[in-house]
Amino acid sequence: MAKAARAGGAPPAKKKEAAGFGFKFQRVQEEPLKREEGYVPRLVQKYSEVARPALVSEFGYKNALNVPRIEKVVLNIGLGEAIRQPKLLEQAFEVLGNITGQRPVVTRAKKSIATFKLREGMKIGCMVTLRGNTMWEFLDRLLTIALPRTRDFRGVSRKAFDGRGNYTLGVKEVLIFPEVDIDKLDKVPGMNICIHTSAGTDDEGRSLLEKLGMPFRRA
Repeated sequence: MAKAARAGGAPPAKKKEAAGFGFKFQRVQEEPLKREEGYVPRLVQKYSEVARPALVSEFGYKNALNVPRIEKVVLNIGLGEAIRQPKLLEQAFEVLGNITGQRPVVTRAKKSIATFKLREGMKIGCMVTLRGNTMWEFLDRLLTIALPRTRDFRGVSRKAFDGRGNYTLGVKEVLIFPEVDIDKLDKVPGMNICIHTSAGTDDEGRSLLEKLGMPFRRA
């Protein structure tokens, strides 16, 4: 006979193992967290009340749909060493999950490179794509908590745009995120964070991020 459910609700769900790895996540959510009705992330409020009106004033947009906005944030950890040390990829997978609250996907080599003993399809990293409230909450933590923890921090580059208003930020060590436990890492990886915007130009994208609090270095 099956065991009866606990009083007051269903039995707790079993933790799922990450595909391809033997460890279990402790903090990565399988579904978006339930929030109070009407909840709006702090950075969304700042965009609506401060950044958006300032952008309209600066660039003179006539159509509200033309005002730049952030569409998604992609975080990527690349590990060439994972070819020889698969454990590093397992650790990076867990780190990225803990930082973002989402289950990462494994990235694989698109082509073979004999010099590096790399074969097409080999696991070489992991990535997460954030949208919606989860994206805004991550950006808020990045701007107010993580970046200020960078050693000798003097701001981020103003030039790391791609010509279409998208910005890529290189993080040398993921330890700037308080969710990372250094004692669980054999090697501290870095990370690339790409912020995709709807801006048509780098000037518009830069202005959007600046008004949201991105600490650009002074020119």
